[in-house]
Amino acid sequence: MPEIIDDKSEHCIPFIIDHIKQHRQRYETKGETPPPFFVGLNGVQGAGKTTLVTALSRTLSSAPHKLPVLVLSIDDLYLPHTAQVHLATALWNNPLVQHRGQPSTHDINLGYQLFYSLANRHTNIKIPSYDKSAFSGAGDRLPEDLWAVVNRPGEPTVDVVVFEGWCVGFRPLPDEGLERKWEAAARKFQQEPAKYQGQLGRLNLESVQHVNTSLRSYDRLTDMFGAFVHIDAEDTQYVYTWRREQEAALRAEKGTGMSDEQVVIFVNGYYPAYELYTDVLRKGIFGGETGKQLRLVVGRDRKVKEVLRI
Repeated sequence: MPEIIDDKSEHCIPFIIDHIKQHRQRYETKGETPPPFFVGLNGVQGAGKTTLVTALSRTLSSAPHKLPVLVLSIDDLYLPHTAQVHLATALWNNPLVQHRGQPSTHDINLGYQLFYSLANRHTNIKIPSYDKSAFSGAGDRLPEDLWAVVNRPGEPTVDVVVFEGWCVGFRPLPDEGLERKWEAAARKFQQEPAKYQGQLGRLNLESVQHVNTSLRSYDRLTDMFGAFVHIDAEDTQYVYTWRREQEAALRAEKGTGMSDEQVVIFVNGYYPAYELYTDVLRKGIFGGETGKQLRLVVGRDRKVKEVLRI
């Protein structure tokens, strides 16, 4: 796998620091202590999220900023194994929820409780953690006694929360908009199935509607972001190549990893959401507010080709 060079933090750090300063000034001018600043980070699988998050955490927590940073992943909010099995069984005819990944397979109530506790600087906050290797790769939430704890008495409280994940920031579509997108994709698939590269058109509308309806509850997390970074691929199809490279590197390093065929099946399960919600990310997730979102467009080599402030 080609080495991922961090050419993204040079754009993100000034952007985030600027918004943190504005955030603090709004409270300090009123004589109030500012709550932690929440940053959302979205990127298709393999685009370089992990490399960027590591650089952000290291830079923001070091001099001259010295901000206590907590990095959270939406992956750690996945449903426990038993709940995921129950969901898959109840919706046995919906291929999108037969494994973890899509909206509805996360515990958003747990996520909101966590965000609320961090925003209000509660003490001894437990940070959920998920073990993707449990149950032969099906995954399960770790027991609470193994969760990390932040904001212990006598320690600095978290000032910056970076919340990252493949579907972080996705906004649900209106019912009519969802149907239009699905109908257009289904038409393309029916007319030229051999040329159709997407996955949305291969699904029934009810399966897609379930995910979209579930996504509405995710707004409770998204609405807490003070800033948002979107790592956007010039071509979303790059996700297949990037994931194949990641798994090939795993096989070479650890002797285990998905085959190329397994990668295609795996990514196919996520791809309909990219087709549905990427347009919204590109236009901006904050409605009429501008300047709070940074879009980094990357090429096949994962290097930044364009920087847009939305």
